[in-house]
Amino acid sequence: MTRTALRICPLCEATCGLVLTIDQGRVTHARGDHDDVFSAGFVCPKGASFGALDADPDRLTRPLVRKDGRLAEATWAEAFEAVAAGIGAVSGTYGGGAVGVVLGNPNVHTVAGGLYPAQLAGALGTRSVFTASTVDQMPKHVSCGYLFGDPNAIPVPDLDRTDHLVLIGANPLVSNGSLATAADFPGKLRALRRRGGRLIVIDPNRTRTAKAADRHLVPRPGTDAALLFAMVQVLFAEGLTDPGGLAPHLSGLDEVRALAADFTPESVAAYCDVPAEDIRTLARELAAAERAAVYGRLGTSAVEFGTLASWLVDVLNALTGNLDRPGGAMFPLAATARAPRPPRPGKGFSTGRWHSRVSGHPEVKGELPIAALAEEVDTPGEGRLRALVVVAANPVLSAPDGLRLDRALDGLDFMVSVDPYLNETSRHAHVVLPPPPPAQSAHYDFAFNTLAVRNNVRYSPPAVPLADGALDEPQILARLILAVLGQGGPDADPALVDGQDITRRLSSATADPHSPVYGRDTAEVAALLGGRTGYERRLDLMLRLGPYGDGFGAEPEGLTLARLLDHPHGIDLGPLGSRLPQVLRTASGTVELAAAPVAADVPRLRAAVARGADGRSLVLIGRRHLRSNNSWLHNVPTLTGGSNRCTAQLHPEDAARLGLEDGALARIKGDGGEITAPVEITDTLRRGVVCLPHGWGHDRGGTRLTAASRDPGANVNQLLDGSRLDPLSGTAVLNGFPIQVEAAGRRRPHKDPPEVVG
Repeated sequence: MTRTALRICPLCEATCGLVLTIDQGRVTHARGDHDDVFSAGFVCPKGASFGALDADPDRLTRPLVRKDGRLAEATWAEAFEAVAAGIGAVSGTYGGGAVGVVLGNPNVHTVAGGLYPAQLAGALGTRSVFTASTVDQMPKHVSCGYLFGDPNAIPVPDLDRTDHLVLIGANPLVSNGSLATAADFPGKLRALRRRGGRLIVIDPNRTRTAKAADRHLVPRPGTDAALLFAMVQVLFAEGLTDPGGLAPHLSGLDEVRALAADFTPESVAAYCDVPAEDIRTLARELAAAERAAVYGRLGTSAVEFGTLASWLVDVLNALTGNLDRPGGAMFPLAATARAPRPPRPGKGFSTGRWHSRVSGHPEVKGELPIAALAEEVDTPGEGRLRALVVVAANPVLSAPDGLRLDRALDGLDFMVSVDPYLNETSRHAHVVLPPPPPAQSAHYDFAFNTLAVRNNVRYSPPAVPLADGALDEPQILARLILAVLGQGGPDADPALVDGQDITRRLSSATADPHSPVYGRDTAEVAALLGGRTGYERRLDLMLRLGPYGDGFGAEPEGLTLARLLDHPHGIDLGPLGSRLPQVLRTASGTVELAAAPVAADVPRLRAAVARGADGRSLVLIGRRHLRSNNSWLHNVPTLTGGSNRCTAQLHPEDAARLGLEDGALARIKGDGGEITAPVEITDTLRRGVVCLPHGWGHDRGGTRLTAASRDPGANVNQLLDGSRLDPLSGTAVLNGFPIQVEAAGRRRPHKDPPEVVG
């Protein structure tokens, strides 16, 4: 019998609504949901391939437990018993700090990833938490932490109302947006142009987005902070700053003026390789626009001055009066966010509450740099990490120097991996706990609704029932927590973990004078929660206490899980609204434009500009593809091949100088080692730059990635040894670092797939 079901796509940040066709429990087709309140029918190739991913024959269906050196299928009870024994042996001997937690990017795309990791780290009692944020977005969290006092208060471009959009280091026509959740980014840019708006793109590559721009500037990679600082200098020097109604909420204007004083367009032009007059024009047009927004992403984030560049994006928005106003950069208000409170100063933001053992990297937002993971495992001494809990992460491919990490993981006393695949990282695990396919999982976007360019709320129950004997991901993580706590026997009830969180949240709410349940009995309020599962009860609690919630009866027309289930295509919560000063948690209660740690890093940038760029060295940048998302999707044949290839793109003049022909192999060397990749000659790239995609390198034995291993590509992060970091955020420098390139012979034929184990 064929039927349809609705599902929010979990494969990128666009969060598009899908209509799944299901035949005998199998997804046979996926199309865009035209009635979805957020995406209105838009779908990209990833969403259209939902069924192929869901039915991937390489997905694990039962837990694996290592016995006699090999991973073999086991029961869930055997798997959690092995986890309890393995983690217990390490923590009992060396303490909970000897166990690390590694969280991958897919966590933010799942209900389980939004609810359980903090409880897991708390149960372990560890400060050794590593996530994908420090290869991606941590500079934005840090800059917003210092500006607004809250590292999660990230303004996004109000795409539906802006008439002047400046994109720097971003390619949303391919990425579908990042730290700005916008279904149908292409359609929004077309609408911008139709209403007479302008699109400016700053990128060393003539990307699909750059081709659609009114103006495309092509700076030297890694110099974005200097270029943005020069724009700030022009605004001050020419009297173009106009914060407007934002002015009472700003502090540090004079300090920013002083910091920017010697970053004139003329002083940075050679370093950025952008004419001074072009920089002046950028600043003047931004100031003149009635409604404008500056938006930067990975190209400005995973670089040497990533935090400074991320900070300057919002400094420009503030100085031109475009922060927190329609058409500018605004703060979304998610349905599960904390309900608004009266504005007041907060504790502010700081880093370095603890430091990594080996290199002394400061903690940032409760995390240590993932670039430090290998050394924390393989460096002898007290406090060495001896066990890891890895959830939806593949750091052997995503972190710098994967070869070192590969070797280090072999030296662990114990490792458990929550992953549907036996991949380059999970192959080292002693226990692998596989979550079910997406169609068998519920979906709610806890993270991406906080970044949505229009406020909305949507929830997808599982479209297909769980297979017999399977556990859903919330149950897996809850039982993992119980196993860590020594409560993970065969009869362990995952509802205990959900109940603990509900009790904690309600205890806080009933003691809060600003809460609608202030003074009420915790048990009485908990009894009112709806939902068929523990995670649904938690979601209902967050919705009802959130900014649009019913407050358990205080707002009868407010939001509840039951009301959300009655709207399967979602509920539109309206355009973004002004939220200052309410969003601020700085000690001053203002937007602190010149926080001391940020200002202290400016001399480092000033020195770099004074040294000048080495015009003789090639530098590397990354690229995205519409059919890829990091290392996730290379095992889905419909999403690979064609233009989605792991090639080293070079400008024709660079290729000729190096004696490289299209399709020939190039040997590329960096701090951490060397790789080989086929050459792709293209004039879309500026001279002096090599462009390689992230997430490839599926050539190791012991995996179960049949399709990916046929054309494995090269792991670009092997060019890094982990020493290049943005010091304010601990983020790995993945863009704009020097490399050497030489001919390596003819292209190699495809290899046979690596050994499959288990």
